[in-house]
This record gives sequence, structure tokens and C-alpha cells, in this order.
Amino acid sequence: MEWNYYDTFITVAPDCPAERGIIPPEKKGGRTKPGIEYDLVADHPYKYTQEELLFRTHLLHKGISQEELETREAELRGAFFSKPTACLRASMLPKKYGWGLHFDSQGRLALVPRESAEYDRLAGGGEPGVKVLAAMRSSRK
Repeated sequence: MEWNYYDTFITVAPDCPAERGIIPPEKKGGRTKPGIEYDLVADHPYKYTQEELLFRTHLLHKGISQEELETREAELRGAFFSKPTACLRASMLPKKYGWGLHFDSQGRLALVPRESAEYDRLAGGGEPGVKVLAAMRSSRK
């Protein structure tokens, strides 16, 4: 199963409260999913596809060790993708924290802060061949 985005820019949600890209805060209980997503992509732009990012975030959020991953990767991956999983249009990065998501021709993504000229260029259709989609709203209004 593959469901990655290619040559796509996901804009912030129409009801996103952030005026600029904000680093997701941690909770008392540890790292949040948006915080993990942010760290992975901010530290390694254009390294992960949507599938890879969602799976890696799941592993880190659940505290699955590299050793366990090496011995059970196929099983863990199969279990993760056997359940419905929301795409990154539903991620809190573009819904709440002000980050656009740019996917290149190989499906790898990078963060683009809402306040940047690059965001304005991509969101305005300034990159030929790149489809522009909005992140999902947080509310139904």
C-alpha cells in the first residue's frame, strides 16, 4: 500500500490559529505526535515520505526501540498500516502550528513556515506542476 503525496504543497488549514510556524510544545507526559513530526522533518528536510514519517512518528511515540524495530519491523509496519491512518493533511503541524508541507517529486517532505516568502510562493501556485491542497479544518464551521 502506498499513499504518499508527490509534487504537492499542503497549506495551513483555513482555521489555523498560528500566524507563523510554531514549534509544537511538549506535554508533561513527554513528546507529542506533532512534536515528533516537527523534529523529524525539521532536522531532515526532504528525507521522509508521508508513510515513512507517520510510521517513524508512531514508533517514537510508542517508545519502540531500534533493537525491537530491527527484529520486528515487518510485523510492526503491517500492524500500523492495517488500521486506517490519517494523512498529513490532518496533522497538527498545518492545522494548529502554522507549517505548510511541501512534497517533492519523490514524495519527500519539508516544512515551510507560514510567514515565509517560500510559503507564499508555493501556496500561490508559483511552482509549476505542484498541486496545492489545504490542510483539514479543525472545526466543521
